[in-house]
Amino acid sequence: MTAPLLNDAAKVWIADGLELYENGARLAQPHILQTRIALPSDRSFTTFDSAAAHVATALPNDTQLLWKQAMLDVDMEVPIADPNDRFSINPTLARLGVRTNTVLRFLPASGGERAFEYIGDPGVVELDPRWHQAALRFVTLGFEHILDGIDHLLFVFCLVIPFRKIRPLVAIITSFTVSHSITLIASAAGMAPAGLWFPPLIEVLIALSIVYMALENIVGPKLERRWIVAFGFGLVHGFGFSFALRESMQFAGSHLATSLVSFNVGVELGQLLALALVVPALTLLFRRVVAERMGTILLSAFVAHTAWHWMLDRFAVLRQYQFEMPAMSLSVAASVARGLILLLIVAGAGWAMFEVVGRIQRGASGASQIPGLARGDE
Repeated sequence: MTAPLLNDAAKVWIADGLELYENGARLAQPHILQTRIALPSDRSFTTFDSAAAHVATALPNDTQLLWKQAMLDVDMEVPIADPNDRFSINPTLARLGVRTNTVLRFLPASGGERAFEYIGDPGVVELDPRWHQAALRFVTLGFEHILDGIDHLLFVFCLVIPFRKIRPLVAIITSFTVSHSITLIASAAGMAPAGLWFPPLIEVLIALSIVYMALENIVGPKLERRWIVAFGFGLVHGFGFSFALRESMQFAGSHLATSLVSFNVGVELGQLLALALVVPALTLLFRRVVAERMGTILLSAFVAHTAWHWMLDRFAVLRQYQFEMPAMSLSVAASVARGLILLLIVAGAGWAMFEVVGRIQRGASGASQIPGLARGDE
């Protein structure tokens, strides 16, 4: 293929699909300098210098190319005002195939290298984000994740079905929020097991938590202790949230803590939105359509049936992994130490929640006694 044809193909399929920004201002379309056919086995793009040298050389004429096994290397440039400015890119390249996997390396003028790897179109990627840009991205990510995560929403749904009063509802949601925040942060800090079996195990336990909550609603929930169940299963759901966060931390730049907190904030906002819709709907349903006890049983039975099948399917995946006790080493000892630290944090948070929920319940019981005291005075 001749160079003009390669240049045209590179412009239509690659350059025209790149949107580059400098301090938020759209830059001109990339100008193609050179194109080159390469072999799939070529590893010149591991560094910028080797890639630049590679593109400048021609492929030998006697090279044998197999059908659909050639690579297209492109050298492009875009005029900028200052290399120390902040840059972002919107690579709309998912149209190139059914599944596109992009590896992006950014070399800032200040030195170092930042690597990104994503599937499909990630939207606008801030190559060196400010804290508020990272915060906004991760709040949005957390909000979208909780609304897309039907298993997490069903668990929260089962938690709140029996409740019509705000005080016990606040205690339960607070308990669930505190517990899943602990394991979310702990997982981001490297305190979660690194085995391949751990994510499938958590998925099974998430489904199990929904089944348990639904069955408890059917047989008769112990409402005064539900915050304890919410706290325990919240620890499991926090690990589930962390799996969604793990692949996105590459977009945090140097603001890892800000991004982590922002993701959790987004999760809570999505959770509050779901509750704001579900609780009034349940109240209306139980007042106008079906008796509360019968409605609780019917809804919980439907959820239990769905979650039971999820649990079986996920357990079938978990069975494909083999768990082996690791040999004792310094890394294993460090993992055990991190696990013990996490247990201490969970125990401390559980004790704090016991005190908080106790105050909430005492406040509720005190409020309910006020009318009786007033009648006694009369």
